[in-house]
Amino acid sequence: MRLDKFLVECGIGSRKEVKKLISNKEITVNGISDISAKDNIDENSDIIKYSGEKLEYKEFRYYIMNKKAGYITATEDFKEDTVMELLPEWVIRKDLAPVGRLDKDTEGLLLFTNDGKLNHRLLSPKSHIDKVYYVELEKDISDDDIVKLEQGVDIGNYITQPAKVEKISNNKIYLTIKEGKFHQVKKMLEAINNKVCYLKRVSFGKLKLNDLALGEVKEVNLKDII
Repeated sequence: MRLDKFLVECGIGSRKEVKKLISNKEITVNGISDISAKDNIDENSDIIKYSGEKLEYKEFRYYIMNKKAGYITATEDFKEDTVMELLPEWVIRKDLAPVGRLDKDTEGLLLFTNDGKLNHRLLSPKSHIDKVYYVELEKDISDDDIVKLEQGVDIGNYITQPAKVEKISNNKIYLTIKEGKFHQVKKMLEAINNKVCYLKRVSFGKLKLNDLALGEVKEVNLKDII
């Protein structure tokens, strides 16, 4: 792989920007700074450093975020703040996109990747991936309400698949669903004459939020996801 392409793929900057870094001798290959952007390198064995920090090439990258409320799940928007603005500087953003979406006022686990095939696979209705939400309700939830949610409710021209409800207290539950319909959790609770006051996704498939702080991001591996 050409050196400049490698640096761009690592998220260091554009072709123009990395060429300037090379000419300023801020890039070294195996300890040598007298190099050219056109040089071919072996991304698997050569040691490439930027300002003394070793760069690691990864074709696909995976990050999870504990999303804050107030941000929409999109790569860009001219009116609203997006989740991309919450990503720290160390995250390599090239071709990065969120997997699915969380509502603007919803917190919790959000996966980002540049692996388009995985993104499609995880969002496919055939995948049946469990998504667990912590939900605080406006009113107490009854046993009959729980049965309705678990059997499936009408959220407007669609009957939800069987869900799982774990009751925490009279107005707090964990709700596990397999679909990802627009405003699905809110609509499910409205279907039983209740209302969501606070919503947080705590897991997505194998991924768990655990003790990840609000707004924090960490890199994960493919084996952590599937």
